[in-house]
Amino acid sequence: MVSRFAPSPTGRMHLGNVFCALLSWLSAKSKGGAWRLRIEDLDPDRSRRDFALQLMDDLQWLGLPWDGEVVWQSQRSDIYEHYLNQLQDAGLTYPCYCTRADIMATQAPHETDGRIVYAGTCRGKTLDEMGKNTPHATRLMVPDEIITFCDGHYGVQEVNLTKHCGDYILRRKDGAWAYQLAVVVDDALMGITEVVRGRDLLLSTPQQLHLFRTLGLQEPTYIHHPLLINENGQRLCKRDKSLDLSVLREKHKTPDEIVGFLAFWAGILPSPTPMKPQDLLPLFKWENVPTDDITACI
Repeated sequence: MVSRFAPSPTGRMHLGNVFCALLSWLSAKSKGGAWRLRIEDLDPDRSRRDFALQLMDDLQWLGLPWDGEVVWQSQRSDIYEHYLNQLQDAGLTYPCYCTRADIMATQAPHETDGRIVYAGTCRGKTLDEMGKNTPHATRLMVPDEIITFCDGHYGVQEVNLTKHCGDYILRRKDGAWAYQLAVVVDDALMGITEVVRGRDLLLSTPQQLHLFRTLGLQEPTYIHHPLLINENGQRLCKRDKSLDLSVLREKHKTPDEIVGFLAFWAGILPSPTPMKPQDLLPLFKWENVPTDDITACI
């Protein structure tokens, strides 16, 4: 049993991030498993090492220690290149020259519910045809099939890849590695057996399962949790400064206080009583965690 927490170091952690960290830590440790930390610093423009170091300090302060060495995605480009080459050699990828404007022009919002579904405009194009020096992304061709999986909290999910996302990006036009490829490769090579994360990533799971299977890698089980939202019903983000750890620590909130609120919202405690994560282990059950999003106020 190995789980992981995989934040992006693009700002200070907010309570939504910590909610995910706590639930994944409790899920792993209550089963006698390991909990790994991976820093998803793929975006060269937004990721900062000082944010990552502060994130690690916050986890230690909260009483959420990780097992083993920290994995930094920015140091794993050669590994991602290997697996991309494997897909290219199998004839499953193609270069994409579309701009965002090109892609948005093909969208029918009433059909996609706001999601961007790539129409396959560049399928069949080659580097030789367009010129090897022309900037391009690399996309994976997906089959017109339904991926079915059972989420550990939200139950059976069925998604048609073609209708849900279309051919998706493995490497961006600027050369940065895309999330879908990196997360699949890293989860497999780190031996991750359980992924706990917010329900906003629930519909990324079919793409990742398809990629696990295409690469012949061992796939984990998935458990998604409800999101913490603000008073306007919007999910918490790093712009919600009043609920990030820099502000909460400056207000002299103790780690036990914060953990107590999160445990209360997760249905573990009947009231927001200050607690250490370790003391929550005998009380933790996924069936007590709500499925509806939770308004956070501390």
